[in-house]
Amino acid sequence: MSTTETTSTVAAKAAAQTNSLVAKLWNYCNVLRDNGLSTIEYVEQLSYLLFLKMADELTADPFAQETADPIVPSGLDWQSLVSKRGEELEAHYRLLLAELGKHPGTTLGTVFAKAQNRITEPALLEKLVVELIGKTDWVLEGTDLKGDAYEGLLAKGAEDTKTGAGQYFTPRPLIDAMVQVMSPGPKDTITDPACGTAGFLIAAHSYIREHHLRGLSRDQRLALGQGTIWGNELVPGTARLAAMNMLLHGIGEAGGESLITTGDALADTPSRRASLVLANPPFGKKSAITVVGTDGKTDREDMTYDRSDFRATTTNKQLNFLQHIMSLMEIDGRAAVVLPDNVLFEGGAGEKIRRRLLQEFDLHTILRLPTGIFYAGGVKANVLFFDKKPPRADDLPNTSEVWVYDFRTGMRFTLKKRPLHLADLADFIEVYKADDRSARKESEDGRFKRFTYEELIARDKVNLDVTWLKDPALDDADSMLAPEVIAQEIVDDLQAALAEFEAIAEALGGEVKPDVAAEEVIAEA
Repeated sequence: MSTTETTSTVAAKAAAQTNSLVAKLWNYCNVLRDNGLSTIEYVEQLSYLLFLKMADELTADPFAQETADPIVPSGLDWQSLVSKRGEELEAHYRLLLAELGKHPGTTLGTVFAKAQNRITEPALLEKLVVELIGKTDWVLEGTDLKGDAYEGLLAKGAEDTKTGAGQYFTPRPLIDAMVQVMSPGPKDTITDPACGTAGFLIAAHSYIREHHLRGLSRDQRLALGQGTIWGNELVPGTARLAAMNMLLHGIGEAGGESLITTGDALADTPSRRASLVLANPPFGKKSAITVVGTDGKTDREDMTYDRSDFRATTTNKQLNFLQHIMSLMEIDGRAAVVLPDNVLFEGGAGEKIRRRLLQEFDLHTILRLPTGIFYAGGVKANVLFFDKKPPRADDLPNTSEVWVYDFRTGMRFTLKKRPLHLADLADFIEVYKADDRSARKESEDGRFKRFTYEELIARDKVNLDVTWLKDPALDDADSMLAPEVIAQEIVDDLQAALAEFEAIAEALGGEVKPDVAAEEVIAEA
């Protein structure tokens, strides 16, 4: 058997094992859905039990230090759980969840923060504990297997539109493409200030393992999983999924300091900076805050963000996340950030922030994304790639040119029938020229185009929402779009318009009350 055949056979076997485990976990999810649990609630309960089982396996490891403190306090551990049955098991599970959340700052505390039992039937809980979790050695399973299985469940959970879980999930092909062109290395410090379920952080860790593992020293290997990669998430329930996802992928320690902090990333100036920021901040312009910028202006709402490092005052969350990421980067650090179209054209604070981005940073690439790839409907977004540079002595801007790749015009995707694949982004990855951006050339199909600083700064309000391609379907009668594609585009436009009207209403002080009937019409369409 050739090396290629061996490699492909191993890969196929691993994929089959992952699919088998996902199917096994998913089948039980269907049972619990009949009992009233959503997919994300199921994954949450799974996280608690997986953590306890893995901690038990690590404690039982004969090579573990005998003097080490137990990861989970005695009497609240896996063994205390599996020794019980029926209603006694359910009662102990509730007690265990309440107690284990009282360890802030640790992985244990992050996973069990505000934990509650959602499995009200003792028989179902017992089956989950004894048969599904208890019969698998989770630590002994390869990190790729158990990690991919868990991430497979998260992806399925993101499809549950009623829970809104999709807002925390960035399509994996887009994540992989962004990580490939950013090429993280072992010396990088990597963060995501709005990490969701930690997709970017896990992909960056996987890339370093794949491309640099052989050259890493022991200290570098340890650092890779114990602090050089970290994230923040606003929602405690999502933070627990992120912490568990990272743990299952071999990042962090069950009994160590949490690599996922929970809280509002925009509330304070960063206490630690990173050489690489990968992020997809939450969509939507709603923001229950008041921002006080260095310009002295104040936008009033419930909370106050007194950020002296913010140059512009705005309650637009994405613009504030962009300013936060600017502060989060080290000098010569780099960032790849998914941001909606309004960041590129909005006036006022938006224009001020874009001028700063072009002047103080090197905004070298913009990837215009198509609709239909995010679980949040109607989203029109871009990826901004930029580097943080020291001020120039000649006071000239750090951005000399911006290359824009139009991956939107004429490109149509849907979540189910025509999902995005990494191969769809292969051309972008190629023309990006990660190894030598000076070798870039405008593409023959016209999708990759260069714009000078002078051209962009002269545009009205420094509008970076640049378009130049025409959709061939609009001019060619033979390539008319299918009715379902037209219908989906109408739905996307309606959802985008609703989001904008809600933002305007909120800015004017109105109380936004979603029109349920309108939402149902859009959903049915």
